[in-house]
Amino acid sequence: MKHHQSPLISPVLGTHRNIDSFHFGTPNSGKKIYIQASLHADELPGMLVAWKLKQQLITLEEQGHIQGEIVLVPMANPIGQNQHLMDVHLGRYELESGQNFNRDYFDTFEEVVSRVENNLSDDPEKNKKLIRLVLHEAMQSWNVETEIHSQQKILQSLSCDADIIIDMHCDFEAVQHVYSTYYSWDSIAPLAHYLNSKAHLLADETGGKPFDSAFDMVWKRLQDRFGDIIPKACQSVTLELRGQADVYHKESDRDAKALINYLRHLNIVTDQPADTLTTDAIPATDLAAVEPLKSNMGGVLVHCVDIGENVVTGQLIAEVINPITDEIQQIRSSQPGLLFSRSLRRTATAGMLVAHVAGEKTIRSGYLLAP
Repeated sequence: MKHHQSPLISPVLGTHRNIDSFHFGTPNSGKKIYIQASLHADELPGMLVAWKLKQQLITLEEQGHIQGEIVLVPMANPIGQNQHLMDVHLGRYELESGQNFNRDYFDTFEEVVSRVENNLSDDPEKNKKLIRLVLHEAMQSWNVETEIHSQQKILQSLSCDADIIIDMHCDFEAVQHVYSTYYSWDSIAPLAHYLNSKAHLLADETGGKPFDSAFDMVWKRLQDRFGDIIPKACQSVTLELRGQADVYHKESDRDAKALINYLRHLNIVTDQPADTLTTDAIPATDLAAVEPLKSNMGGVLVHCVDIGENVVTGQLIAEVINPITDEIQQIRSSQPGLLFSRSLRRTATAGMLVAHVAGEKTIRSGYLLAP
């Protein structure tokens, strides 16, 4: 194992932060897998999983059972790790700019097109090597001036040539679920199986430029433009490891085991065969069919359905109660589906996101991500 420290821009005197990355296996000896945790710094289940995964990878490498390269970043957001206000961890947005730590990543597509379109051949493998070289160069040429942009640049530079990108998050209160793209889903579905994921939410265009689609969508757009001479060279996924409070050894052991099984499935880890996959297709939901349920007033939030329940059209999901005026807002689902996440808060504000239901009908378009 090699431990690298990549320094961020220091925003003020007396402060200094690094991205710590742990590198297993041998570069350019097979597939490259990139795994990171806690990009939203207050989402800690993935950080515990990453630590447990690191211990297993150390042993596997010592035994000669890693074929390829694995890059692990257990704490992807040192900026957000240090954002606390009166005992509350504020890890989703940078306090300086208000930017969501998982939005607005650098889009390399136009630069890559301009630099490769006259140099592509009929050999997909040669094109893959060329494009990855250009992606590296594009990332290095990004002139960043702020700490958060330097953090983004480091994370993207570490992952830009990966075959598989795994970004570990969690929701507020939730069952295990994943976000991916239709482009990546065939490679990601086995991981969803090993994780026993309950909802699989897919979209090739979500808006917001999140980390997980920063590179798989570049490859898709290149393939759309140039055809089959562009290989499918990068697939990615966001894992939502249940809820923020679900930081337990039992669950993290299970998640780490699932990731090891997936690495075996990819023939990156070679100590033993991966557990057998089911032959049944894993159902997926279009992200545009996910219904965000919101409050339209302030008050006490009372959840009426447990996470993981299948709901029917018109079912009462939650109530918002104003104890002064006795007004009650009843929040109901507009279609059947799985209630896969809900708010951790019990005080509602007007316009607040209360819960998500993975439905069957497309009901949204445009920007599909949470704030």
